[in-house]
Amino acid sequence: MKVMRRKRGRPPGISKKRLDDMIEQATVDAYNEAERATGWLTMIQENLAVPFETTVLGAQVTVEKIDLNDSDDIVAVCVRGRSRQPIPIVDLPLPTPRPAGAEWIEAYRWWHHGG
Repeated sequence: MKVMRRKRGRPPGISKKRLDDMIEQATVDAYNEAERATGWLTMIQENLAVPFETTVLGAQVTVEKIDLNDSDDIVAVCVRGRSRQPIPIVDLPLPTPRPAGAEWIEAYRWWHHGG
């Protein structure tokens, strides 16, 4: 399984207008960081097809769900056998082909890193 590396700049395949629309949709009516995180989480959960498989540190894992941790970071809950590990979505390697809705992860990463 091939894994995509994060690139700097606007996410590939997402126009500036689409990116602006996604950011607006995720953060509308959010007045602080916790509310913005919840907005992004909602959009990712509604649009990302889970479960999907990817590779983390050379091990194949299944991304079971997307959630928030206690610090309001969006994490992918990765499962391998009986082990579960939340991994920040900004650090999660995406497989090729990407799962449906993965553009929401890319848009969040771009926004999170200050565009």
